[in-house]
Amino acid sequence: MRRNGLADAAVSALVEAVALTPTPGLTDSRSPGPGAPDAATARWAAKALHPGLAAMAAAAGRTGSATAELREELGAIGRATERTARRAACGAGQHRGAIWALGLLVSAASLEPGAKAAEVTATARSLAMLRDRKAPRTPSPGSSVAARYGAAGAKGEARAGFPHARRAMEALRGTRGQGTAEEDARLNALLGVMSTLQDTGLLHVAGPNGLRLVQGGARTVLEAGGAGTAGGRVALRAMDEELRSRELRAGGSEPLFAAALFLDRIC
Repeated sequence: MRRNGLADAAVSALVEAVALTPTPGLTDSRSPGPGAPDAATARWAAKALHPGLAAMAAAAGRTGSATAELREELGAIGRATERTARRAACGAGQHRGAIWALGLLVSAASLEPGAKAAEVTATARSLAMLRDRKAPRTPSPGSSVAARYGAAGAKGEARAGFPHARRAMEALRGTRGQGTAEEDARLNALLGVMSTLQDTGLLHVAGPNGLRLVQGGARTVLEAGGAGTAGGRVALRAMDEELRSRELRAGGSEPLFAAALFLDRIC
């Protein structure tokens, strides 16, 4: 796939993740999620990532291998893309996690044309393991929370080869193969991410109790049969109402779900 095509696929995956409805604790087509911009702003910010993602894919294609120099170039492009996304979202820190996850995966796919998902995520892991010597040294809230609670965080997820994104892609394909409607298959894949992810953003604002509430709610929906069943829909509605009433945002799940959609599209 051409480099711009990889950026197209990544942005489309993120836009589709935002459009999926209902997504508990996230922005969707109904109304803004807790502490988040509305869906139109989130889609606009997602589309603003395209030049940066295309530049990452081009840099990887030009370099040809996972080197420290490439990692530093990707970091610089990523930080510039964050600023662009922030302006597009009227100052909100929108899609920062997606820039990290999709940026690494787009770059890895550019390095490994035609590769399977496991190979793409393994190459992304190699990139994530390299040190970006030009990155700011100030700890982010996510890294501070990850250290405090022993959570993997975004960096840990990438350095493990994006296990949540891989599992979500496999779940999506598996339930799709059983005749499940596409929207329900996607909701179940997202809930699978939410059920086990140690979301550092959520830990930062709500602590372990908030994280357990999200993980437990997602497991309850899946154990009730998933979004495509009557029992699962009741549990999903209850989870959505609970998270909205408590203003809890499960924002760490969205970029990994978008990563799963991207892998499903290109691999």
